[in-house]
Amino acid sequence: MNLIALGISHNSAAVELRERVAFAPEQVNEALNDACGALPIEEVVILSTCNRTEIYAVTAGEEPAAAKSAELIDWMAGYHHLSAAELHKCAYHHEGRAALRHIVQVAAGLDSMVLGEPQIFGQLKSAFAVAAEAGTVGAEFGRLFPRVFSIAKRVRTDTAIGENPVSVAYAAVDLAGHIFSDLAKCNALLVGAGETIELVARHLVEAGVDDIVIANRTLGRARELAHKFGATAVLLAEIPEQLADVDIVITSTASQLPILGKGAVEQALKARKHRPYLMVDLAVPRDIETQVGDLRDVYLYSVDDLREIVDENLRSRRDEARKADVMIDEGVESFLAERRGLGAVDVVRQYRGMAEELREQELDRALKALERGGDPAQVVAQLARSITNKLIHAPTTGLKQASAEGRQDVVHHARRLLGLEEQGAGQAASARPEEQDTRAADAATAPATTAPDTNATDEPPHTLQ
Repeated sequence: MNLIALGISHNSAAVELRERVAFAPEQVNEALNDACGALPIEEVVILSTCNRTEIYAVTAGEEPAAAKSAELIDWMAGYHHLSAAELHKCAYHHEGRAALRHIVQVAAGLDSMVLGEPQIFGQLKSAFAVAAEAGTVGAEFGRLFPRVFSIAKRVRTDTAIGENPVSVAYAAVDLAGHIFSDLAKCNALLVGAGETIELVARHLVEAGVDDIVIANRTLGRARELAHKFGATAVLLAEIPEQLADVDIVITSTASQLPILGKGAVEQALKARKHRPYLMVDLAVPRDIETQVGDLRDVYLYSVDDLREIVDENLRSRRDEARKADVMIDEGVESFLAERRGLGAVDVVRQYRGMAEELREQELDRALKALERGGDPAQVVAQLARSITNKLIHAPTTGLKQASAEGRQDVVHHARRLLGLEEQGAGQAASARPEEQDTRAADAATAPATTAPDTNATDEPPHTLQ
């Protein structure tokens, strides 16, 4: 299988380089066709996400895979106007079985920055669909990618690879789901406007929370983030008046002093008639005074509490990843075995076609013999002998030659292919293997040499003695 998987990811390059090799969605169609036109490749799919850009290609020609991978890197460098030497330092490539295994690992989230994350599965399916529409997917990828998706889906279904949160942002939202029975009925206050709070906001929205307030030191950044999630932006000074109306408070700022104190929370609890709070402080130093955790009806967690959860979940995902690796190996081997089986399809088709043509010729000969008044029993017997002799002539001649050349492996394989394992056991006991094989080949070949010529004139058939 002339399959290559080449890429640059978070495992091999910094974000600055990953940004420069990424393909924008509107570029992919053009890039796919450009690659097919510029390189000796027959099929190609391009996957481009924030953490990886990978090219999967079915290559043509006899050139070594390493050389073809180098050509792909040079093409990528030229397409993005980058230094090829720089890309060669950061790129990785796999070929054949290893390439197929890598693609499945990517689809299953086993090669992701966040182990087991599910988004990559949809991104790879989209990349395949784009390539199919662009006309750069042929028979090889048409078989390969559906199997990749099937194996990856089984991994996600039969393991818990993606069940437990492994980021503090997601763990905070997951914790809220355990405390409140219906997150869609909850309101949230997020303090800060950095990357962590943005992730928290995204996870909250995905969990069904649609009433979110974002408080920040500068209103501009809070508004920018609030606009993404349909939230409300306020200044830090407005937090006390927001507290009574929220159920979840998650903080992550760079403040050197606590932003939320015990007194403000006590006042809010009175207004809320002691309905419980979930407060998660993801900041270091802490944004919420530790004494807040002593208040009744307040569930306060620090970033260290969540990291313990995340570490345990990571261990769990790694255990599941080992199970997933076994499933992937089984799936890959099954696909490759099926693909190898396709190699016999043309041979079987040709052999069947030859046999059917021979049958028609001999049947026509037999019918003509009957029309001339031939004995039906003799005509049928001759028909059977002629077909038998002509079908076994080429195999038995080849077996005799293989045996004469000492290629006993061919003879033994032929015995299995022809279904002869259980036959000839008695003869095997009375003759040496090489003599037995030679006799069998001689006996099988001999009748074929006296078979009637299919090109001969229509004469009454003669019984072979």
